[in-house]
Amino acid sequence: MKILMVCLGNICRSPLAEGVMQHLADEHDLDWKVDSAGTGSWHVGEGPDRRSVRTARNHGIDISKQVCRQFRLSDFERFDHIFVMDRYNLSDVQSMAPDEGLASKVRLLLGNREVPDPYYDDSQFEPVFELIEGGCKDIIKLLR
Repeated sequence: MKILMVCLGNICRSPLAEGVMQHLADEHDLDWKVDSAGTGSWHVGEGPDRRSVRTARNHGIDISKQVCRQFRLSDFERFDHIFVMDRYNLSDVQSMAPDEGLASKVRLLLGNREVPDPYYDDSQFEPVFELIEGGCKDIIKLLR
């Protein structure tokens, strides 16, 4: 199974979600490949935000080698599931879908709740990690 995690810039939330989901999938011996992308192009080619890297590392997950990229149309065909962090991302990604079938692959990571963007508040990286981890655990229960 191939899963894509999406946020705005692909430096805070979606790199964390990629790292957490891949870590959990590996722990459960699931043959899943996880990637992440951003709806915006501001950080293409950069690594994740240092605060996301540190937060993941504090939980035994290394996301330092990830490289930020922008969501592209081909991702609809390439991935089985696309999880976004907030309603803004949901709207952006679904509006790019060439048809309703592909748009149906896109869902909020937390079901009907959003993962807040921690970019402007250092203290929010740990709570965001916990939300993402909980969402990823729920997805594993649902999809395995």
